[in-house]
Amino acid sequence: MAQTSILLQEVQGEPRVKTMLTDLGYRGVDADIAPVQLVQCSKSKTLSNKQRRWLKRRQVIEPITGHVKHDHGMRRCWLKGKTGDAVHAETRAAGYNLRWLLRAIARLGLTAFYALAALLVAFAFTNGESRALASPSR
Repeated sequence: MAQTSILLQEVQGEPRVKTMLTDLGYRGVDADIAPVQLVQCSKSKTLSNKQRRWLKRRQVIEPITGHVKHDHGMRRCWLKGKTGDAVHAETRAAGYNLRWLLRAIARLGLTAFYALAALLVAFAFTNGESRALASPSR
């Protein structure tokens, strides 16, 4: 909660955390954090449909967070300050995404990769042509 508030200080519009999904470690903390509504995941019978959807989303994200922390070096940050923390998290997440994409390319084969590259080149070419026609010549 504290880390989220620190990171949200630099975002425009001053977003605030309204609801937080918590695990068993937050039992009995309801009175301590007044402005935030704590949704206890252990009380699954009392959850609304919206809160159940949030819980499912959290359950999908948690293993990914664990893999990024364990396999991609997020156990320790060697960079300095808040900016260093943000850069470290972004680069590790980008590394995870690149590894995921490379596995998908290897699984699908190079023909799918070449087809995707050709599609991107064709899109860039047609998009570039339309921009060249729209801009006035000097």
